[in-house]
Amino acid sequence: MILVTGSAGRVGRAVMAALRAKGRDVRGFDLRPSGMDGEEVVGSLEDSALLGQAVEGVIDILHLGAFMSWAPADRERMFSANVDGTRRLLEAASAAGIRRFVFASSGEVYPENRPERLPVTEDHPLRPNSPYGLTKLLGEELVRFHQREALMETVILRFSHTQDAKELLDEDSFFSGPRFFLRSRVRQQEKFGNTAVADLLRSKDIGEPAHVLARNETGRPFRMHITDTRDMVAGILLALDHPGAAGEIFNLGSDEPADFGELLPLMATLTGLPIVPVDFPGAGVYYHTSNARIRNRLGFKAEWTMERMLDEAIAARRQGLALQENIGEGTR
Repeated sequence: MILVTGSAGRVGRAVMAALRAKGRDVRGFDLRPSGMDGEEVVGSLEDSALLGQAVEGVIDILHLGAFMSWAPADRERMFSANVDGTRRLLEAASAAGIRRFVFASSGEVYPENRPERLPVTEDHPLRPNSPYGLTKLLGEELVRFHQREALMETVILRFSHTQDAKELLDEDSFFSGPRFFLRSRVRQQEKFGNTAVADLLRSKDIGEPAHVLARNETGRPFRMHITDTRDMVAGILLALDHPGAAGEIFNLGSDEPADFGELLPLMATLTGLPIVPVDFPGAGVYYHTSNARIRNRLGFKAEWTMERMLDEAIAARRQGLALQENIGEGTR
């Protein structure tokens, strides 16, 4: 039996489906039901008794569950889930004699937006500059403690930013909307209470829906990794089963980062929307994280290039627009 935490999330659901397709016994664990068939435990990582029940009969754990937020009001909840929750799960796993514990960390442990050198490899200094990145670094140290004490095999995966391809051109999606669409980004920054940034973005509004090309204060376009969920699942399954993964740390993500200066014109060609450049204060997001270790040691191969993802994204966007038109016709 394999326990998957975060089973109702984007990556967790995909991992659950992939494991079940291979005939593996899987149990999900999340705050909310996944809506999938099969065994799952609904509850919180703060509930030690429930975690004890969740690990019964389990051999391996994929700890994908976490709480991510940039809102200051959410910090206490984030530390409780990502640090204390990880500690409780590790203790339950150790008591249950778990064979392998795979921990989903993040590239934010580095710092990705202010790297000391590029590409960022696994031996880059760990200096998170976001509260979320700090919670993941603390979680990593808890995992490393259990590895050092020989309590179980552990694998740490430092995730890149992950997307379902169909989300890339969806203004309403949680990540891609604010990242690539101007008005969605305004709403996000207002929600975060970043008044100055929201005002800057509103000043760029051209009176119609538009893409936003994020650049730093010198006009350099942002650059970051965007990895398809299916590639992330492939890497997670390697971390679960490959003998050479035990005790290791791997960056997991796409081969190359997406340069927004190149990506946004491709998006605009597909959507027909104009592009509005916005120069944000500071150095901006600009990094390249190497996945060479997981490729060379475990045989990981990223299959979903940005071009393939965009092909799927525009098909999903057109389908959604056609559905909206049909609904509009039906209400007239």
